[in-house]
Amino acid sequence: MSHRGFRGVGPPGPALAVGWRTVANQVAGVLLAAGEGKRLGTPKALVELGGRRLVDRGADMLRESGTAPVLVVTGAVPVTVPGVTLVPNPDWRTGMGSSLAAGLRALPADCAAAVIALVDQPLIGPDVVRRLLAAHRAGAELAVAAYDGRARNPVLLARGHWAGVLAAAEGDAGARPYLRAHPGMVTLVECGDIGRPDDVDTPEDLARVGALLAGPAGSLG
Repeated sequence: MSHRGFRGVGPPGPALAVGWRTVANQVAGVLLAAGEGKRLGTPKALVELGGRRLVDRGADMLRESGTAPVLVVTGAVPVTVPGVTLVPNPDWRTGMGSSLAAGLRALPADCAAAVIALVDQPLIGPDVVRRLLAAHRAGAELAVAAYDGRARNPVLLARGHWAGVLAAAEGDAGARPYLRAHPGMVTLVECGDIGRPDDVDTPEDLARVGALLAGPAGSLG
């Protein structure tokens, strides 16, 4: 995703890095975990790295960051995850856009914003989400995690933008079309010092990311 025109912020100080939540500014966490993992050969949600399923890693990341409630959007296979709300997406075959829609539409009315994360990026940890929350607290309505200046995931979407995001989402694009159409409203939050956006799309990706988690970079996940 191009970041031309996006506003950027660097790593926050300690005070801004702390997760926050009140009834008035509640930020939910939504983990998209509905795909069948065609190139990987198995649904990504159930893949294990270091003895933990990717879906558990993603749900724990959102919980530990301070988002609430945490929703997990499922589809290709039944998934049980303690302590979260499961949202089945019967249209998961159409792509990420339908899962994003299912997650946002299932959120309670008192949520001011939502952090959207993907199940196949285990090198992203709760500190990344905390930076998005800090940016939102400082006034950002559309906050996107960036790595070396490049916009990736997760993303934070304030409620006022949900209708526009859903109207623009189709196929596997998710929130990207809306963010690209409103670059002046997007705040890039640099997270390259605390995480990596590596996707687990193929068996080779799985082996590589597994090696990173087992090594010194494992602390990023």
